[in-house]
Amino acid sequence: MSSERTTEDNEQVWDVVVVGAGPAGASAAHAAACTGRRVLLLEKADLPRYKTCGGGIIGPSRDSLPPGFELPLRDRVHAVTFSLNGRLTRTRRSKNMLFGLINRPEFDARLVESAKDAGATVRTGVSVARVEQHGAEVPDRRTVALVLGDGEVVLARAVVGADGSAGRIGGHVGVKVDEVDLGLEAEIPVPPPVAEDWAGRVLIDWGPIPGSYGWVFPKGDTLTVGVISARGEGAATKRYLEDFIGRLGLAGFEPSISSGHLTRCRADDSPLSRGRVLVCGDAAGLLEPWTREGISFALRSGRLAGEWAVRVSEAHDAVDARRQALNYAFAIKAGLGVEMGVGRRMLQVFTRRPGLLHAAITGFRPAWHTFAKITRGNTTLAEIVRTRPVARRALEAMDRG
Repeated sequence: MSSERTTEDNEQVWDVVVVGAGPAGASAAHAAACTGRRVLLLEKADLPRYKTCGGGIIGPSRDSLPPGFELPLRDRVHAVTFSLNGRLTRTRRSKNMLFGLINRPEFDARLVESAKDAGATVRTGVSVARVEQHGAEVPDRRTVALVLGDGEVVLARAVVGADGSAGRIGGHVGVKVDEVDLGLEAEIPVPPPVAEDWAGRVLIDWGPIPGSYGWVFPKGDTLTVGVISARGEGAATKRYLEDFIGRLGLAGFEPSISSGHLTRCRADDSPLSRGRVLVCGDAAGLLEPWTREGISFALRSGRLAGEWAVRVSEAHDAVDARRQALNYAFAIKAGLGVEMGVGRRMLQVFTRRPGLLHAAITGFRPAWHTFAKITRGNTTLAEIVRTRPVARRALEAMDRG
C-alpha cells in the first residue's frame, strides 16, 4: 500500500498528519494508523530527545498504552515519603506496585516505534511554520496545508496538533489557558549506596510556595529531582529547588541535566479544534491541574484525537468535519474534562491548606488507600467525588474553608 494519496492535481495528500512525537502525538498516530489510513508523524527534534518530566507512569497511563507495549521501567514504586516543606516526614508503603518510573527519551522513542509498526510514517527534524485551511496552498476545502520551516507544503485531510503547550498548532486553533506553571528539574547521578536507599521509593514534598510541590523519582543510578509552582515565582521556585536538593543531601552531586519547562492548563471554554485541525495533550492544555500529571492525559487524549481525526479526514464537507470535531471535544470533556474540574478544586484546597491534605494522606488510612487506588488506576478523583457522598462533602467543606 502506498503511504500517500495522489489528488487530481498530482499533489500528495495524507489522511492524517500528526505534529509532535511525544506521548500524545505518538498515540494519535498509532490510533489513526491502526485503521489502515495513511498517517504522517512530524517531529522537529531528532529522536530520542530529552523532555523535562518526572516520568511517573500511573495506572491510567499504563492502561492507555498500545497493545503489547513493554514499558521501559527504571524502577517500580512501592513506597511514598511525604513531607511538608521538609517537615513532618512520613513514609507510606504498599505491598502492590503503586506506579512505575521511566526515562522520557526512551519511553517516547518506543511509542514512536509502536506508531511506525502500526503503519505511520515518521519524519524528524522538521518544523511547522504555519497552518493554512484556506488560500493558495490549499487545493480544495477538504484539505489542510502545513507549511514547513523550509517552505515545503504537506497536505492532509485532517491534522492533529501534539506539538507542546506553545506549539504552532495550538496557536492556530486558539487554545486558551488559565493556569501556567514553571517546572524545574535536575537529573542527578548518584553512587550505588545512595541509589539503593531510594530504590522503590519516591518523595513528594508539599512546597513553601502556595500550590507548589517537589519530587524525587529514582531511576537506577540517577535521581530525577524537581519542583513546580505557578509562573511568576521564578526566583522562589529556583530557590525551592536548591533548598530541596540541599536538605536531601544531594548538593554535592553534579546534575547531568538541569532543565525547565512551562506547563499550561486549558481554560474551560478553550477550543479543541478548528476546521479539520484537532489538538491533544499539552498542545490542548490537557493535564491534571493539581499534580500537573500530563502523561496519562497525553496518551488518552492522543488516542481519541487519532480516532476522531480519521472521521474528520472522511468528512465530505465543512459541516460534517465540524460535527466530527465536536464529537471529539465532547469525548474529551466528558472524561478528561471532568477529571480536570475536580483537579482544579483540589489545587484550590491544596494552595490554601497544604497542611490539611498532608495530615489526611499521612495520618488517615482511607486517604492513603484512595491515593494508592488512584495511582494504580483503580479509580480517579472524579469518580470518587461522583460516587462517594462523604468525599464530595469533604471537598466542599475544604472548598468553603
